[in-house]
Amino acid sequence: MDGLKGLYATDAMVIPKGAAVSGAEGIGAFFAGLKAKGFDDPEIQVKSAQMKGDLLLVTGRWAMNGPGEGGAKKAFEGNWVNVLERQGDGWRTVLHSWN
Repeated sequence: MDGLKGLYATDAMVIPKGAAVSGAEGIGAFFAGLKAKGFDDPEIQVKSAQMKGDLLLVTGRWAMNGPGEGGAKKAFEGNWVNVLERQGDGWRTVLHSWN
């Protein structure tokens, strides 16, 4: 999870269903919580990427398995969007949301 949270800016926001999560530390904890609940096998497809100055807008599809009824695995999927900002010599996600 340390590597994952390193992809986010220190003031980034992740907006899942429910309450938003802020900051790289909070985002790392959020994703660690998903993994602890049994979510695994993530798949990501990039559908578009558009550069707008120092911003990069990226969209695509996601899929993941997670806990379902009676302990069975359930497939989840949807769309995602990330806004990345050029910071120094790299890119960091500043906004990440999905449905």
